Amino acid sequence: MTPTPTLSPPRRSFPIFNALFALVALYLFLCAINVMGSGLKGVGNQSDWLETIIAQGQNPLFALFGAVLVTSIVQSSSFTTSLIITMVAAGQMPIETAVFAVMGANIGTSVTGLIVSLGTMRIRRQFRRAYSAALLHAVPNILTVVALFPIEWITSTMFKNGQGILANTAGVIAGSLGFDEVTKPTNPIKLITKPVVGSLQSLTEWIGGGSIASSVLLSILGLLLLFLALVFLVRNLKGAVLSRLEGLFSTVFFRNDFVAWISGIFSTISVQSSSVTTSLMVPIVGAGAVKLKRAFPFMLGANIGTTVTGLIAALANPTSAAVTVAIAHVLFNCSDNLIWYPLRKIPIKISKSYSALASRSKKWAFIFLALVFVVVPAIGLVITEVFIYN
Repeated sequence: MTPTPTLSPPRRSFPIFNALFALVALYLFLCAINVMGSGLKGVGNQSDWLETIIAQGQNPLFALFGAVLVTSIVQSSSFTTSLIITMVAAGQMPIETAVFAVMGANIGTSVTGLIVSLGTMRIRRQFRRAYSAALLHAVPNILTVVALFPIEWITSTMFKNGQGILANTAGVIAGSLGFDEVTKPTNPIKLITKPVVGSLQSLTEWIGGGSIASSVLLSILGLLLLFLALVFLVRNLKGAVLSRLEGLFSTVFFRNDFVAWISGIFSTISVQSSSVTTSLMVPIVGAGAVKLKRAFPFMLGANIGTTVTGLIAALANPTSAAVTVAIAHVLFNCSDNLIWYPLRKIPIKISKSYSALASRSKKWAFIFLALVFVVVPAIGLVITEVFIYN
């Protein structure tokens, strides 16, 4: 007689609790980005090195590398471009130099997503997907600068005002439009994360006495909170929650490339930070809720959405020069979209290939991060200032 097979009791799933934990993790993730950014900006404001690095007269390479380095450190292209536009409005930086600095900020802003992807390194397959998503933001930005920087530099020698074709086109548009002065709207992400950010700021100021050390400590706390939030976020995106999110993402936000692109634009406009929206995509792609090919148009849309912050900064300082730089930023990122969406197979293939390498040997992930965002900009600053412009 064949024994009757016994079935093991089914595992109980609590999707509601998983969803709640995922929301808490998402909130901590957003808090972590703002905590880390506040700490790094505090270091910059207290040491006054931001303006020193970016504002270097007529040196386009210095402006480019300086903006890459600054944006990599403060992890916010919105902050850097707003600073650049404010300096242009105050007459501290010429338009032609500011355009090159904006290009550098576009490269630097992708560092946050790459840092976020490192939080998934424990699981190779998941890390490969997450790191590919982060590279999808970095690679097109780098390639666009490689393509347009020399064009802008060469054409700047052809015009009497010393500005390139991008700056001159933006100047024509700015000259034909009239703007009213407006105030910068409240950032909803900063508003909801303010209690956590404010509490940690108070704690570090109490420990460090309001010195640079307190800002450094705040940055470290933000980094630790980021990785802790990622562990919980990715864990709760799996299982029951993931099965529901997959249907939502595929049928609503990522139904097709156009909808994904629009989602990238408006989600970035709503939070005024491409670092937040693109970094949020990294663990989602890593968890398998969104395919890499759908994440790409989202990243391109986020690049356009982030230009709104620069436009707001220009409208808050409505000089012709400031508006010109803000429009040049829009034109540059629109060019990024027009070039790489038709040629999307190139950045996608590069991202997949390098992420495969990084997933096999984690050192390559750190090498890319260090070379692109620290070593090359730092060496570039030294070479261009010492050997080219001296």
